[in-house]
Amino acid sequence: MPPIADASAGAELSMADETQLGWYRAGMGNMASGNTIAEVAQLIGDAGRANMLAALMGGQALTAGELARHAGVTAQTASGHLAKLTAARLLAVEKQGRHRYFRLASPEVAQALQALMSVAADGPKRHHPVGPKDQALRLARTCYDHMAGRLALAVADALVRDGYLVLSDGAGIVTDAGRHFFTDFGIDVDALRKPRPLCRTCLDWSERRPHIAGQLGAALLAALLDKGWVARSADSRALRLSRAGERGFAKVFGLEKDWRDEPSYN
Repeated sequence: MPPIADASAGAELSMADETQLGWYRAGMGNMASGNTIAEVAQLIGDAGRANMLAALMGGQALTAGELARHAGVTAQTASGHLAKLTAARLLAVEKQGRHRYFRLASPEVAQALQALMSVAADGPKRHHPVGPKDQALRLARTCYDHMAGRLALAVADALVRDGYLVLSDGAGIVTDAGRHFFTDFGIDVDALRKPRPLCRTCLDWSERRPHIAGQLGAALLAALLDKGWVARSADSRALRLSRAGERGFAKVFGLEKDWRDEPSYN
């Protein structure tokens, strides 16, 4: 992680830390018991339900039939799984006419799943080679409402390198230069200030380094989709990079030509 750029940024980061500490203290009275944690873990621990939750990490709401296909189970089994996940407030249901769509209940659920994915990815090596779909996911994908993969890491590195962001200890600070940059890119940073953190980091399960999340991460992905630089894939969380995106990322973010290269770990 880069050091704090200057004293003012350091003071601003301390204020962010105090805010997070306040949230932590406020939540102490509602801390879950070991039994409650075990119940949630047991729900996620079923392979069918885990596959459903992973499918929803793309940020889009899906029908019961679509989730059944992702889980490889029958419609009846999927219905039972979805009822349990909804009752536990891991999923939320949206109704449109006769159709019911399921989505992750909150960013906190997505954050917990991302952490589990990171732990799982760091486990024993698989005994079969990485398939084309996995390679596409590692290159660029959605992580709930923001972007992940090597493209997301390259963008985060570029924003830090150019002095637009300061990232430290899971928090992110947008500098004055960064505000101007994002405004020119079509993102009003000040309008994003809500109870949810403006900018935080999220550990990338495939790259083992943090990418940008929070309100800023969501706004950045939305802007990239609107500009047509990336597009969603129909059958996976993978994002497809367009020719306009190739040019745009190189010109606006100054991405190096080798950003696609597979990282090596000791």
